[in-house]
Amino acid sequence: MTIVAAMCGIALIVVVLWEGFETIVLPRRVTRRFRMTRFFYRRTWLPWVTMVNACVPPRRRETWLSFFGPLSLLLLLSVWAGGLIIGFALLHWGLGSAIVTHDGSSGLLVDLYLSGTTFFTLGLGDAVPRSTAARFLVVLESGMGFGFLALVIGYLPALNQSFASREVSISLLDARAGSPPTASEMLRRHGHERGMDALRQLLHEWENWSSEFLEGHLSYPVLAYFRSQHENQSWLGALTAILDTCALLMAGVDGACERQAELTFAMARHAVVDLSLVFRTRPQEPASPRLPPEKLEDLRALLAERGLKLRERDTVDRKLTELRWMYEPYVHALAAYFRVKVPPWIAAENQPDNWEVSVWDRRTVSGKVAEKAKGEHF
Repeated sequence: MTIVAAMCGIALIVVVLWEGFETIVLPRRVTRRFRMTRFFYRRTWLPWVTMVNACVPPRRRETWLSFFGPLSLLLLLSVWAGGLIIGFALLHWGLGSAIVTHDGSSGLLVDLYLSGTTFFTLGLGDAVPRSTAARFLVVLESGMGFGFLALVIGYLPALNQSFASREVSISLLDARAGSPPTASEMLRRHGHERGMDALRQLLHEWENWSSEFLEGHLSYPVLAYFRSQHENQSWLGALTAILDTCALLMAGVDGACERQAELTFAMARHAVVDLSLVFRTRPQEPASPRLPPEKLEDLRALLAERGLKLRERDTVDRKLTELRWMYEPYVHALAAYFRVKVPPWIAAENQPDNWEVSVWDRRTVSGKVAEKAKGEHF
């Protein structure tokens, strides 16, 4: 029995250390079929969503969903620490519980107590090892405790920095593409003199953003659970709006920056597809089409008002449909998993931007009623 306990302790320590290495240190996606960290997130996210939907009022659900990312990270670190403590306790027990206490007690609970105080480097001195092997385990676990603390200290700032970098670009879309961002608003607001130059620069910046987003979220998938500050913004919504805009430019907007749209589309689609693989969200068709024929006609008219004209209908419709099928099924699968809204192609009428809305004002600076957006602002 003691041999089995020791082997289980060694296995538990190795699994936790390897998971911590892959999650924190290894700067690339892990393709192994089973991972404890992935299993942990999938088995905690879905119950959390179910609990929020059942117990939280609709207006507060987004806030409660936003708690999951930070809380799950803290819980995961606690699970790792608990696994190492239990693993070393099993090793002590397998070696015969060679521990001296003031009251002469021994056993698995004492081994667990020694392991916990050693890992967190408390050093109370009321339980001490009395054999060479036990002393070696105490030193080894103490070193791992220091290393674990150092990794956590370095891990959390890296996550916060990556999250802040992601959200800065999403917030900048507010005045450029509306809230939530849409392809129609992005093109309409760039339908002025030198608008295509500004749009080309914007798409170039989002090509870089998509690349940084992909690398950061492949290395730290937990970032995908961190939600934006505003309810009508999300990393998936922003990425979808960029893909919609690029698809429309590639399908046939006369005088558009087609080459830059192709480059940005390729990088943004790469990010969506790879994130879908990481979270095992199988591509799915939407319940209703995002851009039915009547909406496409409205989009034509809206762009024409700003001097942007689409090419021949049959050519544009066929090309646009092909491009949409390259990313929309992945977007809808990710949106269903993360419980976020996919932005429409055409912005709702009289929808103020986030920068225009304030709970202190009855109306926005442009004269739009702010009440309509209060529920989606924070």
